[in-house]
Amino acid sequence: MNELQALGAFAALSQETRLRVVRLLVQAGPGGMAAGAIGAALGGATTSRLSFHLTHLEHAGLIQSRREGRYIIYSAVYSALASLVGFLLKDCCQGHPEICAPAVEALTCGCDLALTESA
Repeated sequence: MNELQALGAFAALSQETRLRVVRLLVQAGPGGMAAGAIGAALGGATTSRLSFHLTHLEHAGLIQSRREGRYIIYSAVYSALASLVGFLLKDCCQGHPEICAPAVEALTCGCDLALTESA
């Protein structure tokens, strides 16, 4: 990720609703969520307002959409989110890994990988 892409991603995330949408989609997993379910989870966001925010996030490359029947399903683009975090932490250690240890620990997934690998 370059600086211009990072700026676009951070600009998209700097708005409360869009940040909530990304966090919601990260929690939803790769299967994503239908637009209506996202709106309901956000407390009944209007269709036009939600569409505006989803489009903004999709243009920033942080989410993607796909059509399933009559529904549009949105999901997080985990590689883009990882690239954004990587952009921030790329040069953090400067030869001192203990500096970055708290940030790396915060990124540790709470998932039980042994369970997900066998599923």
